[in-house]
Amino acid sequence: MREGRSLGFYLLAAFFVAYVLFLYGPMIVIFVLSFQGPSGGLTFPMNGVSLHWFAKLWEGGGIVDIGAAFRRSMALGLTVMVITVVLSVLAGLGFRKRFRGQGLLFYTAIASLIVPSIITSLGIALMFRELDDALKAYGPAWLSDGYTTAMGLFTSGLGAHLTWTLPFGLLIMFAIFNRFDSRLEEAARDLGATPWQTFRHVVAPIILPSLIGVALFGFTLSWDEIARSSQAIGSYNTLPMELQALTTTVTTPQIYALGTATTAVSFGVISVALLAIMFSRARQARRGSDAGKGMV
Repeated sequence: MREGRSLGFYLLAAFFVAYVLFLYGPMIVIFVLSFQGPSGGLTFPMNGVSLHWFAKLWEGGGIVDIGAAFRRSMALGLTVMVITVVLSVLAGLGFRKRFRGQGLLFYTAIASLIVPSIITSLGIALMFRELDDALKAYGPAWLSDGYTTAMGLFTSGLGAHLTWTLPFGLLIMFAIFNRFDSRLEEAARDLGATPWQTFRHVVAPIILPSLIGVALFGFTLSWDEIARSSQAIGSYNTLPMELQALTTTVTTPQIYALGTATTAVSFGVISVALLAIMFSRARQARRGSDAGKGMV
């Protein structure tokens, strides 16, 4: 006979359900309330169901330019993603051979994971302010005349976001190359492959799922980042910063529609990454099967 479950099981199951509701409940509420009718408010009960507030969001206007903030966040996120992938792969390849100062460089690279983000962003902002003062005081006239600041989206803002995304990418690539079988590269070189051909045809296909994961980390962490952006990005506002500002001024479900739209972008990126990983694995399995048939 099948034994019944103990009381402890049901208590743990209830605790888990309560935890999931506590974790995702507020997000689900925002998703639901973003579909309020035209006369709906910020709370339940809902007054109709419509896409009215998404349409209002698409129209733009109001006190902030949501479209411009969206484009800035998207451009910054994609740039951070590409740089994170490239630097993580290069660092992973470089750390495969021991060199002097390797440990110090490693811990320095990942130190921003444990340093409070506000401290990191303030340090970056201070560094750029010192740079501004130096350029204004000692720079050539053609540069100092009319010069305002070097802080911006793709200068201090990019650097601040990379201090958050790079450690994750580095840790992933270090773990991957730590387990990488170097005999595969040796076999490719024995067959006459150049270093670039070895990387392109042997190393890259094997680590491709990990590269997609690093890219996912790079984009989503930059897309949602607000603490580092608020101090180091200068006069520009990213979408999370605009969303935070709207929480004190907007009193309609339009802000919920914005939250739903930004979350949808994150889920969309995650879905694309998962599909790319599935496609990569299926392609590798197909190649392995074709190679096996060829040997037969």
